Amino acid sequence: MAFDTMVVFAASYADEDDAIADYEAVKDFYQESGLIDTYDAAVISKHDDGKVKIVKKHEQPTRQGAWGGLGIGLVGGAVIALFPAVAIGGALVAGGAAGGALGALAGHVAGGMSRSDLKDLGETLDEGQSGLVVVAATDMEAHVQEAIKRAGKLAKKQLRADEKALEAEIDKATGA
Repeated sequence: MAFDTMVVFAASYADEDDAIADYEAVKDFYQESGLIDTYDAAVISKHDDGKVKIVKKHEQPTRQGAWGGLGIGLVGGAVIALFPAVAIGGALVAGGAAGGALGALAGHVAGGMSRSDLKDLGETLDEGQSGLVVVAATDMEAHVQEAIKRAGKLAKKQLRADEKALEAEIDKATGA
């Protein structure tokens, strides 16, 4: 298996506006560098109904097949692995193949990190009202960290992912 090692950042914020500002700063860095299709990021917020929801996301547009059709990538898998009951616009309630594919994605992300790493990231995000999750290549780690300026707390952990194996799992789950 050919594993890619990435870094997952989890940042907590007192309010959603600060999380969105850092999300935009990360996005600006990637646009200026010309590498816009090489990272995933999402802003999550706890809403009045008590649920954690994705309010803004960027995911690699280069993914193919069923995985791309989910409208969710590694960052979404990380968010689902950290908050299994997260509401992502009905994708989880769609059930069937989409639900199985989302489960494969979350399981793959969880399998690429230790339990203690997942716990640390989840606890960091849980400390704030909003959070930012970024999945980036390890060689971009310092640049991404520099763009995240408003966070109350920041944690980062390595993620080992085999994107070809994941695509095969998702294709199997969706019957593609």
